[in-house]
Amino acid sequence: MGYRERNNPIVDKSFYFGCDIVRFSRVLKERKEFEIATQLIRCGTSIGANTRESQRGVSTKDFKNKLGIALKEADETSYWLDVIEETTMHIPDQLKERCEELIKLLVAILKNS
Repeated sequence: MGYRERNNPIVDKSFYFGCDIVRFSRVLKERKEFEIATQLIRCGTSIGANTRESQRGVSTKDFKNKLGIALKEADETSYWLDVIEETTMHIPDQLKERCEELIKLLVAILKNS
């Protein structure tokens, strides 16, 4: 049994983005980039974990707090993708674009909450 889509764009997109981060981190590990792979996995998967956790928020403040953490993690992920691209290898364009899309979605949700 795999992931069950939630019909919630930010939750579903952040989950699949996290899966792609894990796959890309395997490539980094094959290239012996262990430290950066670990950093990328931590922040890249944290986006989805915090987004999903926000759905169970006990208050609007809790909801916004979890999404705020997800936004910070998305920004950190963008940073590590930039570092990797500058120092190690080309990043698939879709990965960077999807990270930016998550950032924009999170900002919009937070502004309208």
